Amino acid sequence: MWQENTDPFGTAFTVSVDYKTTTTGISAYDRATTIKALVDPEAKPEDFFKPGHCFPLVAKDGGVLERNGHTEASVTLARLAGEAEVAYICEILKEDGHMARRPELEEIAKEYDLPYFTISELQEYCRSFASSRSEFVNLPTDYGDFEIKDYGNGNLVIKKGEIAKNETVMLRIHSKCLTGDVFGSKRCDCGHQLHQAMRRIEEKGSGLILYLNQEGRGIGLTNKLRAYALQDQGHDTYDANLLLGFAPDERKYDVAAKMIKDLGIKQVQLLTNNPDKIKQLEEAGVEITDRLPLEMAATAEDRRYLETKRDRFKHMLVSL
Repeated sequence: MWQENTDPFGTAFTVSVDYKTTTTGISAYDRATTIKALVDPEAKPEDFFKPGHCFPLVAKDGGVLERNGHTEASVTLARLAGEAEVAYICEILKEDGHMARRPELEEIAKEYDLPYFTISELQEYCRSFASSRSEFVNLPTDYGDFEIKDYGNGNLVIKKGEIAKNETVMLRIHSKCLTGDVFGSKRCDCGHQLHQAMRRIEEKGSGLILYLNQEGRGIGLTNKLRAYALQDQGHDTYDANLLLGFAPDERKYDVAAKMIKDLGIKQVQLLTNNPDKIKQLEEAGVEITDRLPLEMAATAEDRRYLETKRDRFKHMLVSL
């Protein structure tokens, strides 16, 4: 398998498989057998031939609020139905072999009396559902008094003061880092950045932190710990992700852009050193009036990590 996913849509393909009792694996019957085996919680890796004819995909934890994809849409539907978070998806083809698009799919839905909706409609439902079940509540902290609100799928909004809709808002978009934010890990600067952002927003008197459920630069806690093991063997954080089959940075900020829009914010001063974050947000229509650096003094434990962020991720770190 290729170490870095270059699929233009960021689809998280894994190793293709066939179940061990199938013949060629290509028939509809064989594929159905493989799919049933894939969803069996008792199935083991050795139960499958590799490569095969079924392509397992990995959905983002945040579902359609994190990634605008069919993978996430199918898993979000399963989650909303209260079922196991697994689904089977396939493309529908026209008679000429080309993929059916929205007009053709609408006709098929009418002909066979099938429910039909778009991913954007599912996203709107999830956002309204998340907003309806949570309001801002008080959050007194060591850095000042804030308010916090659940946005759904593990994403949070932390607010200081009243945010006027015509105001340029100081904003920190912070991806979850359990080890740094909670346990004070010295392997990274994540916890320090979060706390410094809270201090600066407190000093200004108003601002926002969007806390995104993107642990381990989007690869999740378990894989982050696996990456740590590779780093302990001498690999840097960039290469460790590649060796695990991920992109160096799997994070997406479209959910943050949607949160900003939902909050009625027009312009932001962004607390960041990350050029990719700026690029993604601007492409999503967020107007960034200023970039506010958020640098910490390097320590013996995190210096190599920070140098990798500067040299390989091109983070704008000037104090190293």
